[in-house]
Amino acid sequence: MAAAGFALAVASPVHGDAPARVVSMNLCTDQLAMMLAAPGQLVSVSAIARDPLSSVMHEAAAGYPVNHGGAEEIFLLRPDLVLAGVWSDPVTVAMLRGLGIEVAQLEVADSLEDIPERVMEVAALLGREAEGQALIGRFETDLAVLAGSPEGPRAAFYYPNGYTLGTGSLSHDMLTHAGFTHIVEELGRDASGRVALELLVLAAPDLVIGSEPYAGASRSEEILRHPALGTLVSGAAGMTSGPDWVCGTPHVTGALADLAAVRAGIEAGE
Repeated sequence: MAAAGFALAVASPVHGDAPARVVSMNLCTDQLAMMLAAPGQLVSVSAIARDPLSSVMHEAAAGYPVNHGGAEEIFLLRPDLVLAGVWSDPVTVAMLRGLGIEVAQLEVADSLEDIPERVMEVAALLGREAEGQALIGRFETDLAVLAGSPEGPRAAFYYPNGYTLGTGSLSHDMLTHAGFTHIVEELGRDASGRVALELLVLAAPDLVIGSEPYAGASRSEEILRHPALGTLVSGAAGMTSGPDWVCGTPHVTGALADLAAVRAGIEAGE
């Protein structure tokens, strides 16, 4: 699979003005940092980085101490730089900055075009620009290979609480890059949000993309057990959006490869 090419960086050591001790407190910055950091440069990742349902790099994350996003525990790690997301806890971010620690907050990637920019942001922060350019080169090569011809099979996302994804999302861009037609456009929806099960059934997509349920029970998942949805899915292809869908990193090529395989099966009548 294409994503297998994105291994941990083990090349040149930290040098110059690059930070020697980096802490990541966000799942997506965790992954970018693990792919780009020099040996010993990344000293902690967020606890969710070890969750196999959320993190495509959960095995690699097992090799790092974890943090839970608390200002006190991060301060005690003596970081030169903290990587966070724009939606990270503002109180934690403010406390760390008040203590004189540099905190870099990365924007969310809303499209495939955003991913190289996020890679180079982290690469520049870590003093690993050459590694960032190499990672982008591999990503863009794989992205070109995995592009599907447009107006292919019709597909929909359907998650707990009847939630679906709109046109302004990374998942939409991934789906259409793989050559699928996202039926949310037929429904006239630009933003992500809830969609009535009746509308989904009437639209009759060729592919329904769901998520892997967590252990335990949730009322939000009850709609996913509705007989009408079961009938729809039994007549269409189905797949889950796994951890390689979660963050805008080069690992999305794994999801694109899965989409290509599903599309091939639909078009072959399998």
